[in-house]
Amino acid sequence: MRIRGPRVNFTKEERSDIWSRWRAGECAADIARTLKRKTMSVYSHVVGAGGFSPRDWTRRRGALALAEREEISRGLVRDDSFHEIARSLDRPASTVSREVARNGGRAGYRAAQADARARARARRPKRCKLAQNAALRREVARRLSIDWSPEQISKWLRLTFRGDGSMQVSPETIYRSLFIQARGVLKRELKSHLRTRRQLRIPKSQRRKPPGGAILDAVSISERPASVEHRAVPGHWEGDLIQGANFSYVATLVERKTRYLMLVSLPNKETDVVVKALKKHITKLPAELRRSLTWDRGREMAAHKKFSIATDVAVYFADPASPCQRGTNENTNGLLRQYFRPGIDLRDFSQADLNALARRLNERPRKTLGFRTPATKLEALLH
Repeated sequence: MRIRGPRVNFTKEERSDIWSRWRAGECAADIARTLKRKTMSVYSHVVGAGGFSPRDWTRRRGALALAEREEISRGLVRDDSFHEIARSLDRPASTVSREVARNGGRAGYRAAQADARARARARRPKRCKLAQNAALRREVARRLSIDWSPEQISKWLRLTFRGDGSMQVSPETIYRSLFIQARGVLKRELKSHLRTRRQLRIPKSQRRKPPGGAILDAVSISERPASVEHRAVPGHWEGDLIQGANFSYVATLVERKTRYLMLVSLPNKETDVVVKALKKHITKLPAELRRSLTWDRGREMAAHKKFSIATDVAVYFADPASPCQRGTNENTNGLLRQYFRPGIDLRDFSQADLNALARRLNERPRKTLGFRTPATKLEALLH
């Protein structure tokens, strides 16, 4: 979706204020209120740049300044030679000669116009690395199309093409090429494969974390063995429910050491139904991968004792409003929101669909694993 708003010519001071406030985390509505402008005008200004504040122009070190060009103009009026003008500026005569030749010659040289043209040439768009390297561009586009993040792509390239600088690119360059379509490097459609599907870069200070839940008679996470916290031993899981439209649900289970994911289809969130479905999946695992489960404080796990008796897996519950205690699962649920969009009925996903989706995430490199995949880490543990 392309957002088109009214064209507004902001002053230089207003543009600077917009970008400083945007980087500080203010939303477009707050910025517009401060500047007494329309919200869509501010938002369109930000979206047009992809959420990246344009770099301020600075004169290249050693380039001719406006005052020097004015001195050249005065010298030409006096009919001075290039050598005489150059001596007064302490510049080579060739510098003066080229400057005059490219800006109308002796008869047509104007200092202000020459300075404006020089500034325009300095600001012209430079071709980024992705535009210059077709092989690199293909690798980036191919992995964006299978839902890899720019950071994952960048680190994977570094590992795969170690020592080959031509096949390295920063995450920021990929984001800029996606969000700033004027570059004409990556197709607009590839933005739909980003987890958030944003139209522009959002400052971290604008992002929000989801709230937690509640449950009674739970075994507190404070009673969980300290060895679980260090992730030294596999088999400790974190779990939660994701809710879709029409009261549809999917259970998520993530192994803490390997970040390996399992998704469980659920007809509803009645505790007996949830416990039975989780038991079916957990008992398929080897014994060394069935040690503990840490859950959010949702009532769907009220029958946790039945689950523990059937699986020999201890269940612990995080403290209220403390999602950070289940950070691995919270992060994974965030990744899944790329596929489970608001308004989607999760019953449309069969267990086979969920297995395929879990496999896609398990074969995606993770930063916390040194950009190895959960599937690779789990396989290494089992063999």
